[in-house]
Amino acid sequence: MSSVQESSPVDITDVPLKRVLHVGCGPHNARKIDAQKFPSDAWKEVRLDIDASCEPDIVADICDLSMIESDSFDGLYSSHNIEHLYPQMVPVALQEFHRVLKPGGIARICCPDLHPVAEAIAKGNLEGQLFNTPAGPIAAIDVLYGWRPKLREGSYSWAHKTGFIRMTLAQKLKMAGFEKGQVWTRGSELVADVER
Repeated sequence: MSSVQESSPVDITDVPLKRVLHVGCGPHNARKIDAQKFPSDAWKEVRLDIDASCEPDIVADICDLSMIESDSFDGLYSSHNIEHLYPQMVPVALQEFHRVLKPGGIARICCPDLHPVAEAIAKGNLEGQLFNTPAGPIAAIDVLYGWRPKLREGSYSWAHKTGFIRMTLAQKLKMAGFEKGQVWTRGSELVADVER
């Protein structure tokens, strides 16, 4: 007769979570990171922002992540940050994103899609509402230059200094070393899901 051996239960708190670097995180908000791509039961969020008042884990500019070792994160999430950079700084930031990811690490990078904005402007709609967000209505001029209510307050870090369509974002990602993945459109934004 064979005996049944009992085994001790596995403590799931001992299973290490993957780490995702949330660049340009802004004030803490657990819903700000893409929960479908980086669910909290599998990923530990490490918050990075240039603004210390947001109380991030790391205070840094996304173009200089030198305080972070190479190959140290399993994932990276950047939502609506790269359009705030001057065009010549975008490759620098994307190369830094690539550098801090482990081989096989994944990144989700989101930014406005200028294609529907250009179509709206060509039809004469520069300042009329294109879509609504929890923060308020957004017009083509806001996507081009930055959200006007914040700019009126003097928050000039909200200014947009560059823009992308699917093809140009894909080219810049490839030049930064991201060879695998895709850039797709989700509503009014571009989403890049890429792998190091």
